[in-house]
Amino acid sequence: MLYENLVLLVHVLLAIGVIGFVLIQRGKGAEAGASFGGGASQTVFGSGGSGNFLTRMTAILVAGFFVTSLALAYVAKQKADALSDINIPATELPIESDTVTTEQPASALPAE
Repeated sequence: MLYENLVLLVHVLLAIGVIGFVLIQRGKGAEAGASFGGGASQTVFGSGGSGNFLTRMTAILVAGFFVTSLALAYVAKQKADALSDINIPATELPIESDTVTTEQPASALPAE
């Protein structure tokens, strides 16, 4: 239980970090001339070179998010297997009886 809570906490923090780093970064076509065609081919289609700090940190956070997603899926599978091992029956719908009526008596109907 503690392991699951710890992984879930790290997972949420990584998700917030990924969102933050993605929102901080500028897009490749973010220059003012990109929308007017002035040298835009170099900024949009040019090579980005080695990634800067924000790009690398985003990649690291995304990799951590992926790992914690797999860990949470593993924990959920273990819990599901544990429940099926103790033979808990599935929820059953109540059986309707012929003696139970759903109609209201005529006296309960509103007068017209």
